[in-house]
Amino acid sequence: MLVKRTAVLLMILLSGGLCVNAQDSEKEAVRVPLENYIKGHETGDPEFMRKAFHTEGNLIFIRDGKYTTRSFAEYIGGMSGKPAADEAKRKRAIESIDVAGNAAIARIVLDYPAVKFVDYMTLLKINGEWKIVNKTFFAEPKHAASTTRQ
Repeated sequence: MLVKRTAVLLMILLSGGLCVNAQDSEKEAVRVPLENYIKGHETGDPEFMRKAFHTEGNLIFIRDGKYTTRSFAEYIGGMSGKPAADEAKRKRAIESIDVAGNAAIARIVLDYPAVKFVDYMTLLKINGEWKIVNKTFFAEPKHAASTTRQ
């Protein structure tokens, strides 16, 4: 009886460890499009954004007090192809990732000299690959003359 209980307890402990490892593995997979998104900002290269975003999706934000949307295609189309002039002063970080099955959310902070952006990304695992399917953000100007465009 003791051997049976020990075996059951061991199986429970091991299966819990497997779930944690699987969860960690998925979080690492979710980081891939998020890091491509960050690399797109660092370089201005739209190819990184194309790797990060699904072909369909929108940015959703408030501008001048109004609900505003912009398609991923429009957003990516506005990439300059080169880094921003003040790139050395810009900081970016993935602050959190939460995964549930084939859905995930992430929070990314883009800290720029004139504005701090907080991005909330929604991701889905589509055909085995994680993609950003929605981006909602808040822009907090640091100076009165700064811009809130991202």
